[in-house]
Amino acid sequence: MREKQLGNLLKAVDLLARPSGTTINEMCNELDITRRSVYRLIETLESMHFPVYDDQSSEDRTKRWHLESDYVKRMPNMSLPELKLSFAETLALYLLKGEATLYKGTRLEDEAQSAFNKIGAFLPGPVFKQLDKIKTLFIPQAKFAKDYSEKGEIIDILAESMLKQKICMVVYFSFSNETEKQYLIEPLHFFESNGGMYVFVRAPKHDSIRTLAVERIQKIEQSKERFEYPEDFNPEKLLESSFDMIYDDPVSAKIWLSPKQAKYIRERKFFQKQMITENKDGSLLLEIETSGWGDVKRWVLSLGAEAVVLKPKKLRQEIKKEIAALTAKYR
Repeated sequence: MREKQLGNLLKAVDLLARPSGTTINEMCNELDITRRSVYRLIETLESMHFPVYDDQSSEDRTKRWHLESDYVKRMPNMSLPELKLSFAETLALYLLKGEATLYKGTRLEDEAQSAFNKIGAFLPGPVFKQLDKIKTLFIPQAKFAKDYSEKGEIIDILAESMLKQKICMVVYFSFSNETEKQYLIEPLHFFESNGGMYVFVRAPKHDSIRTLAVERIQKIEQSKERFEYPEDFNPEKLLESSFDMIYDDPVSAKIWLSPKQAKYIRERKFFQKQMITENKDGSLLLEIETSGWGDVKRWVLSLGAEAVVLKPKKLRQEIKKEIAALTAKYR
């Protein structure tokens, strides 16, 4: 919902900024929304001080909506070296700026701020106030974000190594055995999860894809040796196949969820492969295929008595043992 609302706002700005403007019907078709929603969108833009007006064509008596031409001229498509930014694209950049909580305190934040300062030189003064209003439509959640202020150089080397396909030597602190390990990696992609920054790497020694938490990389050194990107590696597919952060053998499970919890399960998709069977009492059966045995177990435990694993038997037994151990601690 959030992305659709912001997307419609930006598309509307582009349509209104066209020399010929736009009609209500055109906006309905382009944005795939109702006429009522279009009028509400125009009211929103007007409340943000965008100079929207309408006129009627003398030819077909069709009412067209525009942004004032002088206003649009003050915010043309900017031409930077081989880079052209439309008005809507510039607004989108400022929206994304509000999402960059992961990079707070790092060199990336400084570089992004420098870029926005340069872009800002092309913006008319009143636009800044409008941008501030847009940014407050949604407040980015940062309470689980990790601190990367001391990892700027490591992030830079990782990014450069990805682009140049250079093998790196890293010293990595492993939570599993509380020790530092040193090994070669082929950095492939950054990705974000639950406020943390992670990186997909290939470990040449084991010929396997691994996930490293950026904050646990203690040292990194880029070598002169290049690597070939693994042709069979699909990061998007890998992320979709797992429930959270663990990418191991597939997990197939059948879980009962109470009527109270079922309401939340229905409104969003928790697993890439899931099937819901409704029960007459309002509860439901959730059948899933995913990856990450421990992640699934923690998720079920987090729901307390509102969730019960029916299959597989091994996962059911592990949860029973966990509950028994927890109960013993509260005696």
